[in-house]
Amino acid sequence: MNPAVKRVLVGVVGGAITLIGVVALIAPGPGWLIIFTGLGILGTEFAWAARALTTAKDVASRAANAAKIKKKHQLMILAAIAFISLALLVIWYEYLR
Repeated sequence: MNPAVKRVLVGVVGGAITLIGVVALIAPGPGWLIIFTGLGILGTEFAWAARALTTAKDVASRAANAAKIKKKHQLMILAAIAFISLALLVIWYEYLR
C-alpha cells in the first residue's frame, strides 16, 4: 500500500474513532476508552497523537497514584471497565439495533 494512502486512511479512521469518543463523553458510552483507542490508532502514523496518548497515560497514572490505588487494583478496575464496555457493546449489537 502506498504510504500516503495508508497515512490518510489511518488519519480518517483514527480521527473518526476519536470524534465518536468525544461524542460519547456527553452521550452514554465509554468516551475516554474510545478516545484513547482513536489516539492509539492515530499514534501509529502521527507523532503528535503518540505524544498526546503518552501524556494522557501519564496523567491517568499520576491521578491513580494520587488516589493511592494499588497497581493490582488499577489493573482490576481497568479489566472491569473493559469487560463492561464489551458486554454493553454485545448487548447493544444483539438486542438494541
